[in-house]
Order: sequence, then structure tokens, then C-alpha cells
Amino acid sequence: MKKNLSLLVFFLVLFGCKEHVDMSNRYVFTSHTMISYMEKFPEKYGEYLDLLFRTRVSNVSETTVGQLLSARGYYTVFAPTNNAIHTYLESLCEKGLIQEPSWDSFRNKQERDSIEQVIVYNSIIDGGDNTIFYCNDFPVEQDGEIPVPNMLDRRLIVHQSEDSVGHFLINNQPMDMRNSDIPVINGILHTMNGVVAPSNNTLGRLLYNIEREKREGFYVAAMLAHAVGLLDTLEQYRDPVYEDLYQRGIVPVWNDDYGDDRNGHYFYSPEHRYYGYTYFAETDSLWENLLGKPALDITVSDVTNYLEQQGIYPDAERGTNYKSENNLLNQFVTYHFLPERLPTNHLIYHWSERGFNRSSKILGAAVSEFYVTMGKRRLLKIFESRESQGVYLNRFPVLNNGRRENYREKYCDPDKVGIFIGAPNLEGENNVRNGMIYPIDKLLVYDDATRTNLQKGRIRWDVSSMFPEYVNNDIRLCEIQTHERLWVYIPNEYPYLDDCEISQDTRFYYWPATNQSWDNYQADEYTIRGQQDITLRLPPVPQRGTYELRCAVQHGGGNGDERGMVQFYWGHDRDNLTPMGIPVDLRTGGLTRRTKLGELPSDTGWEADSEDDEYNAEVDKRMRNKDWMKGAHIQCVTSNTSTYSARANPMCLRRILVRGTMDPNETYYVRFKTVLDDPYTYLYMDYFEYVAKEIYDNPEEPEDIW
Repeated sequence: MKKNLSLLVFFLVLFGCKEHVDMSNRYVFTSHTMISYMEKFPEKYGEYLDLLFRTRVSNVSETTVGQLLSARGYYTVFAPTNNAIHTYLESLCEKGLIQEPSWDSFRNKQERDSIEQVIVYNSIIDGGDNTIFYCNDFPVEQDGEIPVPNMLDRRLIVHQSEDSVGHFLINNQPMDMRNSDIPVINGILHTMNGVVAPSNNTLGRLLYNIEREKREGFYVAAMLAHAVGLLDTLEQYRDPVYEDLYQRGIVPVWNDDYGDDRNGHYFYSPEHRYYGYTYFAETDSLWENLLGKPALDITVSDVTNYLEQQGIYPDAERGTNYKSENNLLNQFVTYHFLPERLPTNHLIYHWSERGFNRSSKILGAAVSEFYVTMGKRRLLKIFESRESQGVYLNRFPVLNNGRRENYREKYCDPDKVGIFIGAPNLEGENNVRNGMIYPIDKLLVYDDATRTNLQKGRIRWDVSSMFPEYVNNDIRLCEIQTHERLWVYIPNEYPYLDDCEISQDTRFYYWPATNQSWDNYQADEYTIRGQQDITLRLPPVPQRGTYELRCAVQHGGGNGDERGMVQFYWGHDRDNLTPMGIPVDLRTGGLTRRTKLGELPSDTGWEADSEDDEYNAEVDKRMRNKDWMKGAHIQCVTSNTSTYSARANPMCLRRILVRGTMDPNETYYVRFKTVLDDPYTYLYMDYFEYVAKEIYDNPEEPEDIW
């Protein structure tokens, strides 16, 4: 998801601002630390240097940040100039926080220290022991986030200026391109013409302020969120109980009970348990067009009356009990919210889809993500293709899904185009710590047409998308290449995942695997060890009907005999789930079953595809009769996702777990319990699928291989 910063610097110098580069500040890094370099230019960095040596690294340390930046390390510093700091103080004057733009005008030392810490902590990213971070790169996506957080544990947003190609804004503050990308002994320095200071507000506080101050843009959206009682929830950004247990060591920093004496790895618990939210919000201009009155004059009753007149959510309760999950307005508003904070570069995860190249970033096959909304649990589809020219909600195009095609968009009917996700406003107070607001220009409704279209398509989701905690805590496909981020332990000492129950004898480990070339759907992999016993809450189905629930099975390369054998259980009573058939041996591949005694023949019926597609279809049918399927054709299993599909790899299979009637108003669970008394085996998880009977048992149009 990134491009190399050294290349970025080269192209900026060569093509973007060659004639403006201040060469007097270059080529001195071999003898300077971050601090000694800035000390050479007090007319530029003097104010910032004073702050660095007044601000302590933490409340329990006497070491200053200036001393930290004088030592060896891997730091990225966005250093504001003297003028930038003065301008920031003037902005505090305009807000009435101080009387004049001077450090002496603060009412007390506590307030002054707080502002100084805001400036200093937000400007520094500490790469820790990561020897490559400081020469890593900015996100390619517009308004993407730098993956490593700053000293306030905030990830900074990079915006490429539309006015000047190659010029960047960091959290809406302009970078001085003549004095950026300056390498020193212990990192890289970027000179800033503004102070990087993202808001410390929450999404709940932002929406409250928008409504109270009657700010146009998202006034109606803020009013509706308040009416249904979401603001208190949207105030949350961190779990204080987990924070306390982690600090006191009750949640261990790491777990080394890997269950395999051939490895001996440490897996690290997440340091925090953050909450996050995404709001896909209709703009005030849309509401004005729909209701025919100025946005600031629109009331909650105006909106509910309009929804009733349009026949939206006809089965929902009417009345003013807006906080009830069964209420019309509540169902309308909560469908706009996801319980994870999705920045622009995480709306869609591109990794292993056919035709996508991780170097060029040119899109290949169309990709969908499926999330469960807040309030009444419903599915929301997020979609992107090369042809869509952007990311959409609930888009249902016709795809080139033949056996010899490419799974790109063929066309999209006007009534299935979906809703384009606009660019978020991340300026000033809008850049909150726990949420994102994306503008949309159509009503987002979970209507009959949406549910029908969802049912008509295969619903495939990566296991990691089931856990909001994975997104909110930068666990899913984390790009930070440190041991603590690449080897993750989900503690069973505390219920870290809301949608997963982990037994005390289970060790739940996760590899983001962005540094690997494993044959997984989106790179990452779960290795669940010990006496494996976990229960997952599944996403809802869109409509009542008969569905198959499938999961990916991969017996693995190398030590594929480490996979285990599990009994699957399924149902809607979490405490009394029904076993589904006989135990499934996860060591099973298309051709062989790998055991510690050696490889045995597999009975799946797998055969490599031939040039005869009718025969290939017959092989597929024979495998389905045994509840097996080949891997998904969209998934490529080479290091740069070229053309070798998981369908052609006998290691990559799908197992049909359940075939039965499911209801959208029921909550279903699946349980995995080991049947082997072997500490060296583990449960592998990758992705799941819901597929309606109208797809998998359609005599006129058989299910595609993608």
C-alpha cells in the first residue's frame, strides 16, 4: 500500500521541485543527529527546539524529547518552523484560549505544558527498533494514513496537494518541500510550514458541536445521530479496563506458549484496545433537495415523515422512541455506521486478487468487503473495481465471471450503481481520533432491493473483517514490520474480541503476514493452538433462504502436517450448538493428506483444470458431493499476484460446513473444537463464504469459479 520514500524523494527532486531545493541544507547528515542538525538553523527551528527540551518523554520520566532525538534511533520528525509555531499560537488567540500569541499568556503551567506536548508529540514518529521505518514511504492513496503512529498514538494523514503536484499536506498542514526528506544519523526530518496537531476530540463530540453550533455540511446527519442516542457511544475511543489490566500485567505483554518446540516464538498482546467508528453520512445539500427546505431548518420529524412517505423500513416501529433498535429512524441511522474506523486506504484491502500488482497498484479483479453495521445487525458491502473509478457502497455490477475471463466489471445497471463514497473532510476539528465521516449523495437504505442483490451474489469475507478490534488497533494486515506487530497474541485473559469467544486452554495467534508470500486470501493467517476451542459470531444473512456456509482450508506447505482436525458446530444458540457432520481434517489437500507419519492420498476428488470446461465442471460437482471445493479463482498465490490462482493449487480448498435455512433476524455462531490431543497441531482460518441456494444450485447459470 506504499511506495518507497527514497524513490519519492528522487522524483520530487528530479521532477517536482528541483529548482526550489535548498541544497545548503543537504549532505550534512553523516555527522548530525536530528537535534544537532536543527541547532545549525535556529532561525528556522529555534522555537521547536525549545519545546523539545521542555517536553518530557512521559509523565514518569525526566528525559526530554530533545534528549531522545539526540540519541540513536529511527525517527521521522515533522518539525514546524518558528513562523508555523507563531501562527499556531495566533489560532489559539482566535479561539479565545490565550490573550496574545505568546507562551507567557497561558493561564497556568498545566495548560501551557499540554499545548507544548500536543505540538511535540504529534510531530514525531518513533520507529523504535524498526531499522527501516524512517526511510519508508507515504501512502499512495489520497488521505491515506502513515501506518506507524506518532507519540500521541495517532496515525498522520497524507494529502497530496491538487494545486502543486508533488507537494504534501500532513494533517492538512503544508510541508516545506524545499527542506523535506532530510536524512540524519537517527532518522528523517521534514520541515513543516504549519503545526501538525490533529483534534483530540471524538466523533461523538464533533457531531455534538456540529449540531449545537448549527454548522452546515453534516448538520442533519449530526442531529439524527444524536436523536437515536449514538453520541455517548461515539465518545468512546479506548477500553479503560483493558488499559488497566495491560498496565498491571494481568494481560501479559507477550505469550510464548506457542505449542511447538520447533519454533519458540513470542507473540505480543496489543498494547491498547481502541474503539473506532465510520459514518457514511448524507450531506446537508442532499437533505435540502429531498425535503425542500434549508438544512438548518430541518427537524427530526421532517426526516422521519419523509422516510415513512417513501416506504422505507415498512416493518419498523413508528413513534418517537428513536433509541429503540426496532424504531424506523434508528434502523435508518444505524445502517450508516460501522464499529470500526476505516481510513481511505483501508476501505478496501487489495492484496491477492487476480491481476492486482502490489508494486504498480493497478487494480485487477473487482474486490468487495462485507461489514456488519451498528444497531440492528445488517450487511454493508464496500466495493471497488478498476471500472468503478472509486469506492462504492452496495454496488452490484455484472462481472466478467466466466472460467476464462478476468472478473472485472462488464457493466452496471443504473439501479445497481450504489453510492459513491466521497472524500472525507479531515481539516482541523474534523480530524477526530476515533472516527471518520464520509459524505454520500444518495440515501443509504437496507431495502428489499439491496438485500435481494446481496443474496444473489457470493458473500465472501476475510476472517479479520469480522473483528472491529483488528481494524481499530491496526492489527489487520499491519504494515509495521516490527516483531510486536508481526506476531500478535489475542489474550484470553480478557475478552478482547467481541465476536469471538476463546477458551482458557486456547492460544489465539495471528500473523498479518505482510512480509510473507503465503498462499492466503489476504496474506494474513491465524494459528490457533493449544486445546483449540473458539466460537465465532457470524455476520447476518441478507434474506431468509437456504445458504451454504463455507470456509477456506489449506493444508499448507512445508510443515502442513501441523494443521489439526476439528469438529465444527453451528446454530443460533451459542451454548447449545449442533455438530456439523464428522470432524474435518485440516491437513487435507486436493491430492494428499499430510500427517506426521507421512503423506497419504486425499479423497477430495481434486483434479487440475484441463482445456475441457465441461469436464472441469464435472470435477467440481464430484468434489461438492464430498463437501469440498477448489480454491477461489480470484485469489492468486504467488508473491506478486500474477496469474497462478488458488483454484490451480491443490493446497487451497474450500469446505462446505453448513447447508440449511438461515434467517436475517437470527444470530448464528460457528464453533471450532479440536479432536486431537496434540499440542503441535493448530486451527487454520482464512475466509468464509455465504452462498444462497439460488447460486450454488442454479441449473441455468451455475456458480462461477471466482
